[in-house]
Amino acid sequence: MKNLLQELLDIQVIKMKNSNKEIYRKLCQVEKSIPIFSQAWWLDAVCGYDKWDVCIYKKNDKILGAMPYYLKKYYGYVLVVHPPLTQTLGPWFKNKHSKYYKQLSHQYSVMNELIKKIPNFDYFNQSWHFSNQNWLPFYWNNYRQTSHYTYVLENLDDLENIWKSFNDSARREIRKAENRYKLIVKENSNIHDFFELNKSTYRRQKKETPYSLELLERIDNACKEKQCRKIIITIDQNGNHHAGAYIIWDENSAYYLMGGINEDYKNSGGMSLVMWKAINISSKITKSFDFEGSMIKNVERFFRSFGATQKQYFQLQKTNSKSLKILKKIKSFINDKS
Repeated sequence: MKNLLQELLDIQVIKMKNSNKEIYRKLCQVEKSIPIFSQAWWLDAVCGYDKWDVCIYKKNDKILGAMPYYLKKYYGYVLVVHPPLTQTLGPWFKNKHSKYYKQLSHQYSVMNELIKKIPNFDYFNQSWHFSNQNWLPFYWNNYRQTSHYTYVLENLDDLENIWKSFNDSARREIRKAENRYKLIVKENSNIHDFFELNKSTYRRQKKETPYSLELLERIDNACKEKQCRKIIITIDQNGNHHAGAYIIWDENSAYYLMGGINEDYKNSGGMSLVMWKAINISSKITKSFDFEGSMIKNVERFFRSFGATQKQYFQLQKTNSKSLKILKKIKSFINDKS
């Protein structure tokens, strides 16, 4: 009898979860303010349908807030973390056209309700979109945050002015690619050609590529269906691939999702030309361009050379597991002593 009752309860929980996801899926279809990385179709692609869920806060049958999350089990620990190739997640709020203090009050009440709905976890780690600068209710619930940075070209209407805002070195690299190396830009290359360039970048850093071709194909198929991606590769006159970028977009911004450089041609300026082409393409379809920043010094310098505005975004963390807390302290102690 007990097992039957438990099965019925499990089925009810699954139905409730699926109901939340279907509600959220419909919300994503009408709310264009939900960034691409929080869209239901994107989460289906990067997580798989059954491996993500969403907290929803409703009042008077109106959705006032939502917060998708990816739940992962690792060595017995339950982790709320980012799925691969997903720059940001975090809460979404129904826009309130009201005075600023009322907007903050609205955000506080929504976040408090969403926090209650986050499933039990041992470790939580989410990065939020830079537009969301209010995390106080999470602080009051013992979450901690670290500031990270991205670079954004906020207005793509005036490409001539954007070109002028580039660092001199960026403009020189683009001219070198076009004039000395006679590189051309090929749009909508296939995902396999791009993946070879992408893997080359990780090999140069002596790292394993952190995702599979199968995952990229799944993402690529989803993005092609939504008509929101371009694969851009620079090619010389002998057909050699020099550099590539994979960009995606929604109505508000384009994002530099991935890139890659052929080690044999790393000084040809091909990557700078790819980025300039990506900005040009983005200017025709959306409002801004997000380089999806990096805290790596050389990468940050490269992004900064395109004259974009630095944007701070928050990474929130919380550890509930006592054993994980001890492991983190031991790791911190070792790093301090090394």
